[in-house]
Amino acid sequence: MKRPALLALLLLAAMDSAHGQWEIQDSHTLANLHGIHSVGGGTAWASGSGATVLRTTDDGAHWLACPIPPGAAGLDFRAIQAFDRNSAVVMSTGNGSVSRLYKTNDACHTWKLIFTNPDPGGSFDALQFTSRDYLQLHGKLFGILLGGPVAGRFPLFLSFDSGETWERQTTSPEALPGETVFPASNSILRLGDLADRTFITGGLSGARMLLFMSYLDNITPDGHKPCGHPVCQINEWIPWAIPVAHPAPTAGAYSWGWAEGHGAVLVGGDPEHPNRTADTGWYPNLSFNGSRFSFKTALTPPRGFRSAVAFDTATKTWITVGPNGTDISKDYGRNWRPLHPNPKAGDAPDADRNWNALSLPFVAGPNGRIGKLRTHVLKQ
Repeated sequence: MKRPALLALLLLAAMDSAHGQWEIQDSHTLANLHGIHSVGGGTAWASGSGATVLRTTDDGAHWLACPIPPGAAGLDFRAIQAFDRNSAVVMSTGNGSVSRLYKTNDACHTWKLIFTNPDPGGSFDALQFTSRDYLQLHGKLFGILLGGPVAGRFPLFLSFDSGETWERQTTSPEALPGETVFPASNSILRLGDLADRTFITGGLSGARMLLFMSYLDNITPDGHKPCGHPVCQINEWIPWAIPVAHPAPTAGAYSWGWAEGHGAVLVGGDPEHPNRTADTGWYPNLSFNGSRFSFKTALTPPRGFRSAVAFDTATKTWITVGPNGTDISKDYGRNWRPLHPNPKAGDAPDADRNWNALSLPFVAGPNGRIGKLRTHVLKQ
């Protein structure tokens, strides 16, 4: 074979290899999966409709179904947070007492009901725990649970013992008329430490990011002391504006992630219009004008509604998924480009689409779909 022809074939192969992404795995279920959490070392947990909980300890080669928690049949497990290969907390969503938390400490052989929604008109929408023991209480982790608006405010519940007990946060942010949160992939909420709690919203009012701040101060901006002590503990929620061109009950921000030193990247849109590219991606407006922080719309947005986004630190790549495709960004959410299946790499024809949730290297979706990222793709 002549040298130019050989080079052309090598170039074509390299281009093809950059297109493969998700290797489909066998989950042995047809549940609609919205919860996925990889804890590393080949261990990951997934959750979904019909009280489904799945678990793997061999990097997805085998996904095993967990027994349904007592009294949980028919619940929609929208979120799962795992601590290791044996312990996890799963969250159901729905009105009132349908929203619950169950916990296992023995690799899901047994489950314990640990918390039931105390608000009859509310629902649980997101659950997060710290990744390390900030409280230094013998391995106990801090957790936060976010619900949909109740009496005009977003309820939040806190745990200081890895989910065993919960208490209501006294400082809860006010919801705007028509504002809500979406339990699409358990990635509307981020928890850094005790004073780092942030979530994103949507709905008829548009969309916002709400950032909790807790600090010590002795004077308010208007010159008054907020309490009778020399130094006061100030707790407040700071809003960041998220521009939305088409406000709707189901439209807004659905997922966000964080890259240290570069800030947040957000994705979303409207599942009622899954192919609409408006309002599907945002990045931080870093020019602070002295009043409010905000976000800018992506210059080249994802190609449709996106329900989950995650950052791969090794390759400095953002990846987002949704019903009609997978997109990546190498410039921190400013511009996105699609990833397409590569039949030569063994990809299924629809390997890029029909996804709900991300926890790298895993992705989960409807009808029991689970995939694992071909990590070499992001290195191209």
